[in-house]
Amino acid sequence: MPLHLIERMVAEDEGEGDAVVCIHGLGGSANTFGPLLPALQRCRVLRPDLPGSGRSQRAEGPLTIQRYVDAVQAFCDRAGIPRAHVVGHSMGTIVAQHLAVQNPRLVRSLALFGPLITPPDPARNAMRARATKAREGVAGLHEIVNQLTQVAVSSETRQNHPLAVAFVRESLMRQEPEAYARSCEALAGAEPAAVDRIACPVLLVTGDEDGVAPPQAVRAMAEKIAGARVQVLSRCGHWTPVERPEDCQRALREFLSSVRG
Repeated sequence: MPLHLIERMVAEDEGEGDAVVCIHGLGGSANTFGPLLPALQRCRVLRPDLPGSGRSQRAEGPLTIQRYVDAVQAFCDRAGIPRAHVVGHSMGTIVAQHLAVQNPRLVRSLALFGPLITPPDPARNAMRARATKAREGVAGLHEIVNQLTQVAVSSETRQNHPLAVAFVRESLMRQEPEAYARSCEALAGAEPAAVDRIACPVLLVTGDEDGVAPPQAVRAMAEKIAGARVQVLSRCGHWTPVERPEDCQRALREFLSSVRG
């Protein structure tokens, strides 16, 4: 499994076949998509840690959605990827939408888990408050994690899937506090992509208990994107690939099969 380091962005690169680029969300990393890998066995899967996240924490300066878009495009250029299916989660779905609008030749399809066009104003304020809390250091980040594990995963996941909860906690706790704070600010400042210009096939997957990307909002999002498909997973919160891996694998496998066909 080759490991790339491009402009301080670390990315895993494995497999052969059609290229799939995975873009994680706030508090995530390349590992967010580990549960989806069984659906991508015949693909070349590239999973970067966005600047400021995971193993790419040493990113200097402000973080923005556009910076993430530019970083992913640069990574694809350096990795020799002229065209790819793009899989995103949460904040990564915003990055993916901008990428599809700005570089339609690169994006072959979009499979978006926990998708949103932009955060609503209350969520933006919450992101800024979270950035302030994260700058208190490890103790502040620990408080954030305790809160998020109560609201970002479903009650079913909390009660019956302790490994999924542990994964979410570890993914968040492993973030460097200042870098995580700047990532929160990037999401708080997100601007919407012109999604009506997205011409590639699009799959939108959310959970029925997802407070970040609630089903009604995802269905409204689908109405703005020609031909977009929506799937709602039962007893699932915002960390869809981690909470419902088999369902997400099935949805992704069927979607990519239809795109290739």
